[in-house]
Amino acid sequence: MFRPCIDLHDGRVKQIVGGTLDDAAPNRLQTHFVSDRPASWYAALYRQDGLTGGHVIMLGPGNEEQAKSALAVYPGGLQVGGGVTAENASSWLDAGASHVIVTSWLFRDGRLDEDRLAALVRSVGRERVVIDLSCRRQGDAYRVVIHRWQTWTELVLSADTLAHLARSCAEFLVHAVDVEGLCRGVDLELVEKLAAWSPIPVTYAGGARSLEDLELVTRVSRGRVDLTIGSALDIFGGAGVRYQDCVAFNRRWQAMQAAGVRVE
Repeated sequence: MFRPCIDLHDGRVKQIVGGTLDDAAPNRLQTHFVSDRPASWYAALYRQDGLTGGHVIMLGPGNEEQAKSALAVYPGGLQVGGGVTAENASSWLDAGASHVIVTSWLFRDGRLDEDRLAALVRSVGRERVVIDLSCRRQGDAYRVVIHRWQTWTELVLSADTLAHLARSCAEFLVHAVDVEGLCRGVDLELVEKLAAWSPIPVTYAGGARSLEDLELVTRVSRGRVDLTIGSALDIFGGAGVRYQDCVAFNRRWQAMQAAGVRVE
């Protein structure tokens, strides 16, 4: 399935090469696209086309107003992430988010803070939490990175890791940071691992460049991994994928699911 997104940076909808977003080196930032439309326009589009499970990501400060405007247009239809903590999570749900996406706050000194995760679950409930496990490759492993993907953590993705964390959330969101925003193809090895390891829904983002990538991810994962497409999408200035083709793909997929057709 295709999952839509709204990435916000400095109060604007943008598409950014993920690994270049670094406060310590702002000149490294590479931006593919800056929209002249507000976040609410994209939210209205996704609502019109019945797309659910999309995410609004606030990349740094100054994005709260735009995020809230999108949630107000499509209440219950979008997840929100960026600066989420146990203290403010419920306010984002009150603003219309279906789920809160938590990332860097879950970690302290590079280690997963189980107490913080437990506090978040107590605050909003496991069923409203999405854990972001965005990662970079390190040798044969995929290691989680935080703080705008600039800081390595000790957490390595594995079947045990995902099984453990699945007890505290409803979904995972995983950006393949090494290919994020480059439109050079998805990391199929990571997709295959996520499909094999995750006991709950998982959305992969990073590198998608064509409708064939959406078909490939669906087939390789046997429908267990959803795909976000950003920079390649025509509504974000891309030339590789038509948004309406993604909508049509979802409708075909939903019809297949309703008919009991399995992806082999």
